[in-house]
Amino acid sequence: MRQRQILAAIVAGSAFTPSVTPVKAEDASWGCQVLLCAASQNPSWHGVSYCVPPMTKLIAAMKEPGFSWPICHEAKAGKPGHETYEDCPSGTTVGSSSQTANGWSSEPDQCIKTVDICRFPGQRASEGNQSNVVIRQSFGDRGDSCSQQIATPRPRRADPYYFDIPDGQGVKQRFWFNLNH
Repeated sequence: MRQRQILAAIVAGSAFTPSVTPVKAEDASWGCQVLLCAASQNPSWHGVSYCVPPMTKLIAAMKEPGFSWPICHEAKAGKPGHETYEDCPSGTTVGSSSQTANGWSSEPDQCIKTVDICRFPGQRASEGNQSNVVIRQSFGDRGDSCSQQIATPRPRRADPYYFDIPDGQGVKQRFWFNLNH
């Protein structure tokens, strides 16, 4: 259903004159084929036989020097965005598990929760029993701080790429997808 809505938006937004011949997805430009397939949700593009050739072509083209995303100008969606990680849960902040040589944090791959261990002494023990949890304690000048940071790995998105596709009124809807075979 969503594919038909997107195809309709692409066709409606195009500068082509109306035709009595039905419009087929196969007749769309490569950029519009990629957009249409990327927006396929149930099933994803992997399960739509029409989508495998244009998406496989895209994946191969991405490996070439000077690659540029094919754009569907009629849909006014532009290039896709990319977000590797899910949002951190409420009450946590984004952090990093390592730092580079110049002191700047590297990849934002952690969710950090700051806990007052003096006020909630049981928090440390319950959080610390998880195997994927890293506990960082910070101490004041005299070693008397009550702050403790509990870091957990930030979940990776199964579908890290997205297109924001505007509807007829210009309201954008986000469609997440992946490029895994």
